[in-house]
Amino acid sequence: MAKIRIYELAKQLGMSNKELLSKCDELGIEAKSHSSTVTDEQAQLIQAFLGNKDKNEFGSKQGEKIPTVSVPDQRISQTGQKPRKQAGPPRDPKTRQESSERPSDDRPGTPEVSAGVSAVAERGPERETIILRHGMTVAEFAVAAGKTPAQIVKMLMEMGEMKTANELLADDEVELLAEELGVAVRIVSPAEQDAEETAAEVAELVKSDLAVIRPPVVTVMGHVDHGKTSILDRIREAKVADSEAGGITQHIGAYQIKHGDSAITFIDTPGHEAFTAMRARGASVTDIVVLVVAADDGVMPQTVEAIDHARAAGVPIVVAVNKIDREDADPVRVRQQLAEHDLIPSEWGGEIEFVDVSAKAGLHIEDLIETIFLIAELEEFKGNPEVPALGVAIEAHLDKGRGPIVTVIVQQGTLRRGVAVVCGSAYGKVRAILDDSGAPMDKAGPSTPVQILGLDSVPEAGDRFDVVDGERTARHRALVRREKDRRVNQAPARSGLTLEQLFSSVQAGEVTELSLVLKADAQGSIEALSESLTKLSTSEVRVAIIHKAVGGITENDVRLAEASGGIIVGFNVRPDRKARAVAEKAGVEIRSYRVIYEAVDAVKNAMVGLLEPELHEKLLGQAEVRRVFHVPRIGKVAGCYVQEGRVTRNAKVRVVRDGVVVFESGVSSLKRFKEDVREVATGYECGIGVTNFQDLKEGDIIEAFEIEERVATL
Repeated sequence: MAKIRIYELAKQLGMSNKELLSKCDELGIEAKSHSSTVTDEQAQLIQAFLGNKDKNEFGSKQGEKIPTVSVPDQRISQTGQKPRKQAGPPRDPKTRQESSERPSDDRPGTPEVSAGVSAVAERGPERETIILRHGMTVAEFAVAAGKTPAQIVKMLMEMGEMKTANELLADDEVELLAEELGVAVRIVSPAEQDAEETAAEVAELVKSDLAVIRPPVVTVMGHVDHGKTSILDRIREAKVADSEAGGITQHIGAYQIKHGDSAITFIDTPGHEAFTAMRARGASVTDIVVLVVAADDGVMPQTVEAIDHARAAGVPIVVAVNKIDREDADPVRVRQQLAEHDLIPSEWGGEIEFVDVSAKAGLHIEDLIETIFLIAELEEFKGNPEVPALGVAIEAHLDKGRGPIVTVIVQQGTLRRGVAVVCGSAYGKVRAILDDSGAPMDKAGPSTPVQILGLDSVPEAGDRFDVVDGERTARHRALVRREKDRRVNQAPARSGLTLEQLFSSVQAGEVTELSLVLKADAQGSIEALSESLTKLSTSEVRVAIIHKAVGGITENDVRLAEASGGIIVGFNVRPDRKARAVAEKAGVEIRSYRVIYEAVDAVKNAMVGLLEPELHEKLLGQAEVRRVFHVPRIGKVAGCYVQEGRVTRNAKVRVVRDGVVVFESGVSSLKRFKEDVREVATGYECGIGVTNFQDLKEGDIIEAFEIEERVATL
């Protein structure tokens, strides 16, 4: 990371060294003398802070611009790009702007970005909304709010929280501070910011005169085992479903099929409820949703979830009623059930196209394809192939021989072999482009699903990818993103118990924690498994995922689980020989699974084992005290008549007088006449001595009970 000395920065900002050192101290930036250095991010923070001095309380003056701070040894522009070389297709200056006006979280040099603010937007007549990213420091929030760090630190102290200017703020702390300052904030993650920026940029690109009709991107959704992948198999004449463990799809697959002179891109999403996040990610890049419902099974929970995701994406829905060749198939019942969810068939006067198909028998598959083309023709989906590619990674995994392999959908532009790309926090030069069958390609246009090789690490599924000018720019952007991701991971989503106002309604209590290390074969599986396991958390047991990554189970994973007292859950991966030996020696449990719901059930059972046994009282019987006897060396003994149940020698007893419990203890003696007995049943008389209690009176009721330990359940 490039650095700049204080005296150089002071000269650029037109102020004295002493004044700049004072500002650094105010912002919590360590700088002792004029020769001290600050990072480029700190320089931009100072720049943004100085720019806020002449602003109103929470926004900048109309038309005001902050001077750019240039950092030595970093030959990139304010947008984070080197001078453009002649490579690839020319940019359309009217469509995709690579300037400081572009609101991108990953473009270093923008003061608001470095200060932790993606934008100050959504201004209303009464109050404005400041968009902030998760994982801000006190100083960054101060710049965003137009306050000094000292003022924010003082506010935190008044709330009972001691923080310095460089410490991270929890989301609820940011919201509480904003409420105190009278402003509205919206906190977003880097991924959410990427999604918003991508949608805005795509919308701008399709307005260009260079935009052309592109193939529709179709997402196939539905309940598990309703035949989503089987329909794609019939379309592609492939057998994808045969290779899936448990007979269900557990990774997102993207394929493109040719139909005459046209093409359709299909995204096959898993149907199991654990993969809700993966279905949602599929809907975010799709143009049309094909909802698959089995004619013999009807609408199921995951069917409803798929409908919700499609509606959230605001895309057309086509319903494929599958398995109509079965004897118990009832397509009319399916239509009735979906009509209850406001999916009215077009033949009933609605707007939803229904197609009855059979993937197994190959019935009406052509009708389904023609329906998709008809909707695509009406919607006129467009793409601009004359700009550098941008899109979304829908899957990523690590191949032992070829390194990170990322499945991406090119949304706009043209992706070419040899260009530099950045995808989330991963970057590199595209060494190879492969189509869905594994064949090499030289380029890929809009709506094309491809696998790319050459990145330095495995990105997150759902990350945005961009073509940039050179590997140096790609590396710089990736490093900026990694730093942000690191801070996001470090920042607590919720603050501790010291903020009394925020947690005044929360009762104090100990929470048992189950620590997990998750390893899987693909990033999508990691995300789905992580979300499913986190949802198991209760008020008594909290699931803490301390590490999750793609790849086999290693010795480092075992050491981490050992240090945290956790277990390792592997999905479609196995431990190597060294990891297995270390785990056996350290007593770390490794669980490996191939089907998602088996892993979830196993972890749930482990959580139940962590709970303290539940104590339940079982009433054995009760006896009435009819006379009280004094026995030498023993004390008072109650002559009783057992009215109900039984009284045992080892039971606990309580003495009840006029409906009030006056004492609780154990049985010191139990006799029938002069003989000690183990128990006395209903209808018999006996003598009962109560341990450490001598105030027995006639008419008291002695209740005998025992405490049972039962296995706790979630």
